[in-house]
Amino acid sequence: MPNRLAHETSPYLLQHADNPVDWWPWSAEAFEEARKRNVPVLLSIGYSSCHWCHVMAHESFEDQETAEYLNAHYVSVKVDREERPDVDAVYMEAVQAATGQGGWPMTVFLTPDAEPFYFGTYFPPAPRQGMPSFRQVLQGVHQAWDERRDEVTEVAGKIVRDLAGREISYGDAQTPGEEELAQALLGLTREYDPQRGGFGGAPKFPPSMVLEFLLRHHARTGAEGALQMASDTCERMARGGIYDQLGGGFARYSVDRDWVVPHFEKMLYDNALLCRVYAHLWRATGSELARRVALETADFMVRELRTNEGGFASALDADSDDGTGKHVEGAYYVWTPEQLREVLGEQDADLAARHFGVTEEGTFEEGASVLQLPVRDGFVDAGKVASVRERLLAARSRRPAPGRDDKVVAAWNGLAIAALAETGAYFDRPDLVEAAVAAADLLVRLHLDEQARLTRTSKDGHAGANAGVLEDYADVAEGFLALASVTGEGVWLEFAGFLVDHVLARFTDPESGSLYDTAADAERLIRRPQDPTDNAAPSGWSAAAGALLGYAAHTGSEPHRTAAEKALGVVKALGPRVPRFIGWGLAVAEAVLDGPREVAVVGPSLDDAGTRALHRTALLGTAPGAVVAVGVPESEEFPLLSARPLVGGEPAAYVCRNFTCDAPTTEVDRLRAVLSD
Repeated sequence: MPNRLAHETSPYLLQHADNPVDWWPWSAEAFEEARKRNVPVLLSIGYSSCHWCHVMAHESFEDQETAEYLNAHYVSVKVDREERPDVDAVYMEAVQAATGQGGWPMTVFLTPDAEPFYFGTYFPPAPRQGMPSFRQVLQGVHQAWDERRDEVTEVAGKIVRDLAGREISYGDAQTPGEEELAQALLGLTREYDPQRGGFGGAPKFPPSMVLEFLLRHHARTGAEGALQMASDTCERMARGGIYDQLGGGFARYSVDRDWVVPHFEKMLYDNALLCRVYAHLWRATGSELARRVALETADFMVRELRTNEGGFASALDADSDDGTGKHVEGAYYVWTPEQLREVLGEQDADLAARHFGVTEEGTFEEGASVLQLPVRDGFVDAGKVASVRERLLAARSRRPAPGRDDKVVAAWNGLAIAALAETGAYFDRPDLVEAAVAAADLLVRLHLDEQARLTRTSKDGHAGANAGVLEDYADVAEGFLALASVTGEGVWLEFAGFLVDHVLARFTDPESGSLYDTAADAERLIRRPQDPTDNAAPSGWSAAAGALLGYAAHTGSEPHRTAAEKALGVVKALGPRVPRFIGWGLAVAEAVLDGPREVAVVGPSLDDAGTRALHRTALLGTAPGAVVAVGVPESEEFPLLSARPLVGGEPAAYVCRNFTCDAPTTEVDRLRAVLSD
C-alpha cells in the first residue's frame, strides 16, 4: 500500500512512495503526529540522482523488518533537498557543526519540536568499517528517547541555541577593493594544481564560479596568471572523464585529482554554469576547444534535459541498467575494448581506444574505461574521429538510459537561461536563444504568481507547493537580465525588477543589509538559514548581489546598487580567506570595480545589419558584468536607451560607467576597443 508520498510532485519522494516505511512529507501534521505518539522524528534528506541515497533506500527503506521498526518507534519524514533547500540547509549546518562533515543521504533524529539531537549520513544495513548498522542506530536512539529523555532534549536545546548564535552580519561592511581581490587571487594561486588544473585534491569539483572570477579579473587587470589558471583548468576538465566525450555535458565531480573517473550524475546547474564559463573563455581567448565545449554542453542541455513544457529537468542519474537488470553507476557511459570492437570493428576500435584512452585494464571498474581525450602527438584524422564518435554515440543511445529527475527548479532554470541566451548569441545559434526564451516563458507562466512571488519547482506543467528561496529569485533575475541583453526585449528587465524588489523587501535585513535564504514571511524553521558561501551553484547571497548590481546598472536605481554593495561586504570578509568558496561573490566584486559598464546600442531597427553588428560587439565585450540594451531611439523598452539618438543617421553605441560616458561611436572596432580597455 503506498504511503503518504504518492501524491507528491518530487521524483525523489515518488521513488519512496511504495516503501514499506510509512513516510510523511515535511509538514506540520508529521510533527503533530510525533507529539501525539510521543516518539522522535526520523528526518531523511536526499535527492533523486544521489547514488548513496538509492543504496540506503534499497538496503534499509525497502526492507520490511527495518520499516516495521521505524513505523513502530518513529514518525519518518522524507525531504527532497532540491525542493526544500531551506530545510536541508538548517539541518546540514547542524550535522556539520556536530560531526565536522556532511553529505547525502542525510539522516537526522529530531524531537517533535523539530530540534535535532542525533545525526549521520549513510548508514549500512550491517556494521561496516567502524560504522554502526542503521538498525543499531534506530535501536540506540529509541532507547535514549525512552530512558534518557531529559538528556536528549537538553542536547537538542543546546544545538538549537548554538545555531542561533551563528547569525551573519556582514551587510554594513564595505565592498571589497583591489587589495582584497588581489589577496583572493593569491589564495587561489596557492591552492591551484598546476599539473592537473583545478584546486585542491580529490574529489575534485568543477570550480565554475571561481573560473568566472578569474576571467573577469584578467579582463579588468590583464593578470595573465588568472587567465592561465582558468584556461588550463577548462582544458583539463574538457579532456577528462568528467566531460562526456560523446554526448557533451559534465558530470557532478571527479573522484580523483586527474578528472578521470567522474561521479556520473549530470546536474542542470553544473552544465548551465560550465556552458557559460566556456562561452566566456572563448569570448576572452577565441579558443576552439572552449567554443566546442560550450556548444556541446548547450546542445546536451536542450537534447537531454529539456522538458515537454519547455523548462529544464534537474538531473540525470549516475546509475543505469547494465543490461542484466542490475543498476550500476556509470554503466551508460563506460566502454571496454571488446565493446568498441563490437560497434566499430577491429581497426576503428584501435583508433577509438587510442583517441579516447580506453585500455585493456580499464580506468574505471571491471576493465571498463571512462572516455577521455588524452593529449597525443601526431596527426589525427578529424573525419575518422567524428565518424567513430557518431557510431559510438548511436550505440550508446541503445543502452538503458539513466533516470531523469524531471522537476523544474526555478533557480537552475535561471542559470540555464543565462547560459543558453549568451551561447546562442555568441555563436549565432538562434535555436539556443529560443530555448532560453521558452524556459523563461515557463517560469513566468507557471512559477510566478500575480505578486511576482516565485514557486521553487514544477513538474509536468504543475507548480509545486514550496515557496522560492533567495537563490530562485536571484538566479531567475540573472537569467532574465541576460535574456534582456541578448533579445532586446525590455519585458525581461521588467520581470527581473519584480524579482529583485522581492529580494529587497523580503530577503534583506533592513538594518544591516545582510541577506537570508528564506523570505521574512516563509515557514519558520528552527533557524532562518543564511549562507553566503558558494557551493555547487552560486549562493543566493552572491547571486542576489549580482542581480541587484545588473538591474541597477540597467536602471540607475540607487537602492538596488546600495543593496548590492552592502551584500558584498561578506566578500570583503571571506574573499581573501576562502576564495574557492565565494567565487561568484568575487566575480560580482570585479563588476563593481569596473563600473559595471552600461552599453546602449541604438539603430533604426533590431534587424538592421549595422545595429546587429554593434549589438554583437557589445555582447562580446569582456568588461566584467557589463549590461547591454539594444533598441530604436527613444524606445521605452530600456532606460539606457533614453535620449540616445542615432549618430548622423547611423546606428550608434553609447558606453557609460560611474556616471561618465564616452562619445558615442558608430564603429565596431572602436566599440570593441572601448569595451576591452
